[in-house]
Amino acid sequence: MSELNSVPEVEIDSDGVFKYILVRVSLGKGESEQYRDIVRGTKTAEYHNHIFESINPELTALGFECKCLGGGKIEHNSKDKKIRVFGESTGYGKADHSITGEKLKKAYSGYEVIWSDDNK
Repeated sequence: MSELNSVPEVEIDSDGVFKYILVRVSLGKGESEQYRDIVRGTKTAEYHNHIFESINPELTALGFECKCLGGGKIEHNSKDKKIRVFGESTGYGKADHSITGEKLKKAYSGYEVIWSDDNK
């Protein structure tokens, strides 16, 4: 698991509304497969697959396997310390926003983190 611990669980932009994906990163060792789910989101991605296409090669080069578990949107307001997770990806489907929400709460302690299955 130590190699997986080197992969940050959350990397998102500091402010705005933007697309995000939930990705399962694994060592790919068959039945004893170890994995870590990570959240990545950025305003620069026009589509969810752009995020995956930017992180997959770098993680694959480090020996990890990546699988996108779905996507959605994040509304991040650093001034008010609020994060909202919602929506879905047309290409990847809806991520489990409850998993994303828990990871964001851990990474952004002191923030109000809410999620919903709404698209707006």
